[in-house]
Amino acid sequence: MKKLALCMALAIMATGAHAKDWSTIRFGVDASYPPFESKGADGKLAGFDIDLGNEICKRLAARCVWVENDFDGMIPALKAKKFDGVLSSMSMTPQRAEQIAFSSKLFNTPTRLVAKTGSNIQPSADSLKGKAVGVEQGTIQETYAKTYWEPKGIKVVPYQNQDQVYTDLLSGRLDASLQDAVEADIGFLKTPRGTGFEFAGKDIDDPKTLGNGAGIGLRKDDADLKAKLDHAIADIIKDGTYEKIEKKYFTFDVYGG
Repeated sequence: MKKLALCMALAIMATGAHAKDWSTIRFGVDASYPPFESKGADGKLAGFDIDLGNEICKRLAARCVWVENDFDGMIPALKAKKFDGVLSSMSMTPQRAEQIAFSSKLFNTPTRLVAKTGSNIQPSADSLKGKAVGVEQGTIQETYAKTYWEPKGIKVVPYQNQDQVYTDLLSGRLDASLQDAVEADIGFLKTPRGTGFEFAGKDIDDPKTLGNGAGIGLRKDDADLKAKLDHAIADIIKDGTYEKIEKKYFTFDVYGG
């Protein structure tokens, strides 16, 4: 009996030793996607996702640590435990869901093409044939463009971050850019450097490549963290905090259907 009790005690101690401690939560972020995530002149991170993440950590009595990472390396870095979750406008697609888990939905925004005003460019293979379209590496927009446009003669040019896409669009090295519609509107078109550009065509809808909203990317074996995050997200929505944060950045419902 003494041996049995000792074995049980050791088992309990071992389990406790390996229990995951979420008093600190590290979120991976690519700070080149305003108004969702960006970096100010003072070096501080800001944006809708940043505010949501900080609020989630507050609800969980956890310390938020933000780890900057290029978007195309987010999933490998998450798997390598460089951080605990990806909170960086990551859309929940079937392809990504094969590799990682996701929290409940944070928001759902469309994808749109941007081009020079009066160019008459449309988001179709026929309209874009022979032209160059910029996308951020690792995004759903890159997947969409490479799946449907590149095989039909459109030059799809990936960049490390969204700022680089806009730089080459402004210089004329690109004919158009494909990105999140809200980011394009607030982060580019409504800024001085977006003068002379406009949305080209309507929203693009393709759940297979573009998904059905953004969530926090997680490792599949961190089910306990997912449960905590989902509970916090539900509470933030229920008590009106989500809407308060949303109104800082948007004049419309970004959560979507």
